[in-house]
Amino acid sequence: MYHTILASTVGGVGQLIVVLLIFVFVLALTFFVTKWIANYQREKAPGENIVILESKRIAPGKLIEVVRIGDRCFAIAIGKDEVTTIGEINEDSLNYESMPQGTFSFKDFMNKARDDGETDNK
Repeated sequence: MYHTILASTVGGVGQLIVVLLIFVFVLALTFFVTKWIANYQREKAPGENIVILESKRIAPGKLIEVVRIGDRCFAIAIGKDEVTTIGEINEDSLNYESMPQGTFSFKDFMNKARDDGETDNK
């Protein structure tokens, strides 16, 4: 009787470990495939003639973006169903100091989201 209970417990723990290993494998596979697809799409993208320099949400579903197309910059308004040109901008008048430089990690994003959530609750 004791041997049967012990064997079923060990079998259950073994199955749990196997399921956890499969889960970790699937997560790792998903991570690497996502990275591979992102790099593949980046390599296949033709040129860098259209670049979004900055984007600011002004209302739900509404954005203002500064876009460089070739060597000219434009401000555009983006709504749910339309895109409107606000006007051309002199790129020398843009302030790049406040724009984030370098890469932005997921950890930084989560820390910022957590910090913003703490200030909203006060």
